[in-house]
Amino acid sequence: MIDEPGPWGTGPFTLVQGASSILTRHAVMSPNPYTASWLIESEDRSAEVVLEANLDHWNRAERGPRVQRAVFRNDLSPSQALELCISGDGEVDIVTEVSPADAERVRTSQYARLITADANRVLTCIINRGRTDVPLDSVDVRKALNLAVDRRRIVEDGLAGYANEIPAMTPSWCSGFPEGATPYPHDPDEAKRLFEKGGWPTGRPIRIATPMAFVGIAQLIGDDLRRSLGVAVEVIRVPEENALAGSRALVEKKLDLPWDLLVHAWFDLSSEAPPAAVHREFFGRDGAFRAGPPDPGFDELFARMAVELDGARLVRVAEDIDRYCFDNALAVFLCAPQALYAVNNHVSFGPYRTTFEIAEVTVDEGHWSRQPDMAQPAGPGSPPADAANWDKPGFAGAAGNAC
Repeated sequence: MIDEPGPWGTGPFTLVQGASSILTRHAVMSPNPYTASWLIESEDRSAEVVLEANLDHWNRAERGPRVQRAVFRNDLSPSQALELCISGDGEVDIVTEVSPADAERVRTSQYARLITADANRVLTCIINRGRTDVPLDSVDVRKALNLAVDRRRIVEDGLAGYANEIPAMTPSWCSGFPEGATPYPHDPDEAKRLFEKGGWPTGRPIRIATPMAFVGIAQLIGDDLRRSLGVAVEVIRVPEENALAGSRALVEKKLDLPWDLLVHAWFDLSSEAPPAAVHREFFGRDGAFRAGPPDPGFDELFARMAVELDGARLVRVAEDIDRYCFDNALAVFLCAPQALYAVNNHVSFGPYRTTFEIAEVTVDEGHWSRQPDMAQPAGPGSPPADAANWDKPGFAGAAGNAC
């Protein structure tokens, strides 16, 4: 959150115009020991946020910045930004968080190209282990849910192939990935056997809640559960206006949650120790996304990792944590969605697995900013009307950033 321009910025750049701040709501999980999370209630962004190169940056020769000025446009919706990027030069050079549903449009553009990155992200289903009318505290039932889901179909049909299957919560490129780990297979027969063994009550549907961005994914999961387990499934769409209240109920854990499974995405800013930012949030005693009682086995492993100073031993306990989550089927594990970018053909951009970085961005001689007749941006005209965008699969429904 940066409230005003000043002598600060990202290091390679300095903020010279505009601001981007957020207002948060405090969600208390435990007064003693005090544990809380802060939910974004609203955003206050100026129409443009302008960064200029920090020419005194200590690592400029090695890393950058390579461009003099970058403008983030907050006055465009994601669909408007994408349209301007792929239909002309001079308005938008990079669009983040492109939906897989739009990837082909970018690939066929004469002005831009699609850049993909295996990112530190997970898409999963939280299992509400606190339900009292269904046996979601049963490992057999949770394994049945995992065996019932065809992950390949979710990746191919739900995300147009722009995702990687993962066994549990750690992508294969991160430290802490257990060697030889493989995802649960799609095994409807074994799924049905374990589901019936677990004693799911006859006639009780499985209720899957989902934010609007992942409705299509939830429907694919629902289809698999119906076919594999012979059970009715209800998909509950959570409108954007109800998302904050729903998030608060999940974080504070005071109210009964009205769902059995929740399609949920999360990310990690580091590849070094994923449980610190991912597993703990979903399963830890102080995890914002934990649904159900604390898991003593998980908390014991995490406590060991939290005080481990030796790098090699830290990786081993991180592997143990990921393996524990898999063996106990603490979630319905799905995949790691890729990060997709639309990038102007005259812009060189290399994605990171973690954050959006532009220090190394360069432009070639054909870029609009280097053309004598295009001193000012000259795109294809007024932005198009914002299209209905909610049914496109995305990452956490995040708005695209354009610069």
